[in-house]
Amino acid sequence: MAVKVFLPQFGESVVEGTITRWLKKEGDAIEEYEPLVEVNTDKVDTEVPSPAAGTVLKILVEEGVTAEAGTLIAWIGDPGEALPDGPEEAAGGASPAPVQSPPEPDPEPRSSVTEPIAPEAAPAAPPPGPSRPPPRPGKDARLGFISPVVARMAAEHHLDLSLIAGTGRGGRITKRDVENYLEEAPPIPLPASPAAAGLGPAAAAAPGELVQLNPVRKAIADHMVESKHTSPHVTTVMEADLNKVAAHRSAQKAGFARDGANLTYTVYFVAAIVEALKAYPMVNSSWTEKGIQLHRDINIGMATSLGDDGLIVPVIKKADGLSLLGIARAVNDLAERARAKKLQPDEVQGGTFTITNHGTSGSLFATPIINQPQCAILGTGVIQKRPVVINDAIAIRPMVYVSLTFDHRILDGATADYFLNHIVETLNAWPD
Repeated sequence: MAVKVFLPQFGESVVEGTITRWLKKEGDAIEEYEPLVEVNTDKVDTEVPSPAAGTVLKILVEEGVTAEAGTLIAWIGDPGEALPDGPEEAAGGASPAPVQSPPEPDPEPRSSVTEPIAPEAAPAAPPPGPSRPPPRPGKDARLGFISPVVARMAAEHHLDLSLIAGTGRGGRITKRDVENYLEEAPPIPLPASPAAAGLGPAAAAAPGELVQLNPVRKAIADHMVESKHTSPHVTTVMEADLNKVAAHRSAQKAGFARDGANLTYTVYFVAAIVEALKAYPMVNSSWTEKGIQLHRDINIGMATSLGDDGLIVPVIKKADGLSLLGIARAVNDLAERARAKKLQPDEVQGGTFTITNHGTSGSLFATPIINQPQCAILGTGVIQKRPVVINDAIAIRPMVYVSLTFDHRILDGATADYFLNHIVETLNAWPD
């Protein structure tokens, strides 16, 4: 008897995934628990094993398609075995199988969500003018759950979501529903040429190559645009003297190595952030429509470059309970597994504050974008030896610019400066 293969739910808050690569094709033999398909969830690639031994009879969801957890994606059975006729087979995997509903979404908005592809288009209608306030992500009494992507699209195109039929689970409006609605609306006439539009000849289309978006790049793009639309960003910059940190690192690096940990400067930055968050807990928070949600745990997201594949932000959970050695082990482990693409989906969830080290590429300072729904993000520049004035004398010290981009709805400038200064002073006065 043929066995159904469903898209699993990879984490408590992960309710959908994108098929990135089928490791077997139709007609291939497969063993039980042998990897069948690779799925991307929130920039983490995970292999899904086969639930049974047999032959891949039918693949229902193509590569590049996003589906909800519980969606029927393939059939495994005996060679030549007939599959049952029914809506699951006809839907091509776009409709979820009848499984229990996923957990209720968090009340706090989450970004980097890619909407599942709906099985049929919504009724066409021209986009109306802005008759209602722009929708916000989260639970809506009229419309149900609205994802950050759908809310952003509705705000950008001045759409009334009540006019769009949702085809997602429970009538949820998906990204594809909004796209279908916009595609079938009457087109807006454009000028005959860029010059006619007053853009000049430089705006004319140029020959080139179209680079297709992979799931990671698409998730990053959605996340960054959504963050800019969500929070009023403000950035403040200070510099820290790492002379004492450098001395401590030189003295302790060999000992940490014997304990299996590489003592990097990032470890000190994370430790300083933890101390500052303890002193200023308002920074360890998220904005909600009901108020500011203070987080009990301090979970530090660590932006990690994946080269041409973009970046990912694994999270050091409960960093406030770790020693410097514990932080070093966590930083090393997460960074190594991130680059090897061996992270679990839950390991990129639940961050309450993020650090990004843009100095690895030689950048002095930057204005990073907040990792929603967090309150702030710290950027660290390249560490350079520079002449500075100390006690009216010129000294050569390892200096670094640190920038804090914060949500101005939650923090005022003074509080943000106090928080950043706490980080700087912790680094400046690192004990021997």
